[in-house]
Formats: sequence, C-alpha cells, structure tokens
Amino acid sequence: MRRSLLFLPGNQPSLLQNGAVLPADALIFDLEDAVAADEKDSARYLVASALRHLDFGRREKIVRINDDHTLREKDIRAVVRAGADTIMPPKIAGSALLQEIGALLDEIEQEAGIEAGRTKLMPLLETAAGIELAYESALASSRVVALALGGEDLAADLGCSRSREGKELLYSRQRLIIAARAAGIEAIDTPFTDAQDNTGLLEDALLAKSLGFSGKLAISPQHLKGIHQAFTPTGAEIAYALEVIKAMEAGLSSGLAAVSLRGKMIDKPVVEQAEKTLAIARASGLLAAAEEIADAE
Repeated sequence: MRRSLLFLPGNQPSLLQNGAVLPADALIFDLEDAVAADEKDSARYLVASALRHLDFGRREKIVRINDDHTLREKDIRAVVRAGADTIMPPKIAGSALLQEIGALLDEIEQEAGIEAGRTKLMPLLETAAGIELAYESALASSRVVALALGGEDLAADLGCSRSREGKELLYSRQRLIIAARAAGIEAIDTPFTDAQDNTGLLEDALLAKSLGFSGKLAISPQHLKGIHQAFTPTGAEIAYALEVIKAMEAGLSSGLAAVSLRGKMIDKPVVEQAEKTLAIARASGLLAAAEEIADAE
C-alpha cells in the first residue's frame, strides 16, 4: 500500500529516527535535493546506518539517490546492501538509465547474497522529457513498481509557476497515470508544497485520487492525515465494494457474467475496482469491521 510516501532529509539524524514512528506507508530517505553538496558522503553513511539499525516496521524503505553520475553508484551500493527496498532515481526520461541501474542492482544483489530482483525502482519524472517518455520508463525494467511525479522541477522545466490548484500540471499528471496504468504499475502524485495549508493539501490529494493516482508524495508529516483521508476508502465505499463482490458471486453461481445492483449494471471492471477498494481497506485495517457489519445486516 502506497497512499503516503514521506520524504526524510538524509542528513538529519533526528528526522530519520522519527521515521520509525511516523504513520507514513513509505519513507523516502533523500540523498538528493535535501542534502548540500558537501554533505553527500556523510548523508549516505547516515542513511545506510539508519537502514541497518533502526526498525521501520512494515514501511517501504525508499531512497532517492543523486542524479550526479559520480554519486549515483556510491548511493546505490551503500543503501541496497543496507536494506533499502526501493531506489528512486530522479529526473528520469526514458529507459536507458533505468536499465543501467537495473544491471547494477543485479550485480549488487548477487554479490551481497540478496534475492535477485528484490530491490525495486520508482522513477521520479520531473522534466518535460520525462513526461513525454513516461511509458518507456514504466516498461524499462521489471523492477519498476511505480512512476512518481516531481511537480516543482517539472514546473520549472515547463516555464510555469506552481499554483495552489495545480492546473498547470493536469496534463502531466494524466499522462503519467495513463503510462503507469498501461504498464500495470502504480502512479504516485507530486507533493503539495505548502506544509501549513492542510485544506489545500486535502483538496489536492482528493483531486489526485480522482485522477487515478495510488498515493501521494509528502514533504511534511502534517500532510499524512489528509493524504490518508483522501486515499483510504470510506465506510460507505467499503460496504458497497462488499455488496458488489457478493452480488457478482451470486450471479456467477447462476451463470451470469453481469448483474444488477442498486439499479446499476455490475460486470468485471466494476468488480476489479471493488477488489482494489477492499485491498486498501484490508491493508488499512478497516475491512474486518466492515465485514462484521455486513454479516450482521
């Protein structure tokens, strides 16, 4: 489950420690933008140490590596051996670099005795070229599990200003979602950059959910509550999904591939959406209670 993915500066020990108790679904240990040039080596050591010695529970541990080729391999070697689940390469545009990183991961996993293919990739698309080549990036490697959108750098590359409503990124968001879904992977939305505007954050997260994103990047722990509110199914949505599954099971037992529920036609695509809703509810710990209520009724 990737509803919320929280950035943590790789050069700040206290914030890395806080990651062990923050309610994010995934943590992104940042070695790139959050770290000054003269602190890159120390941040890499600090993140690797945190990955080895701190218990982050079931949270996905993602590391945003540096774009600079002189630092990239050092970052990857250090954090993969330390237990990173996923590598986030920035400013990806197409398949070439992802395939190069994939080959390096093959080598590191073999050397370190790590299960082959265990380390995943989540490319960060934050340039016009990155959006244009989104589908190529999504298919670059079997390790790619999601595409993530970096709105600030993208807006700068497009020559536009970021707005609270985010209309300037609408096409890019939709283009990334289509590419990701066509490749059978997840799409992760850009962060909302005003850490104090919780209302704006919720509106932005709800828009992202409505477009088809699986979750959202976050730059502040204050945003986690709103992101979870947007991307977690409501009680009514869970109840309806259970109804859909039950109605379809009854239909299939009678030889029907489509059934009517509440005056609407229920077929395979509707069932698949219901199954996704229930999967999120299960991962959020909400499904058992909803099933009890449904059984009681």
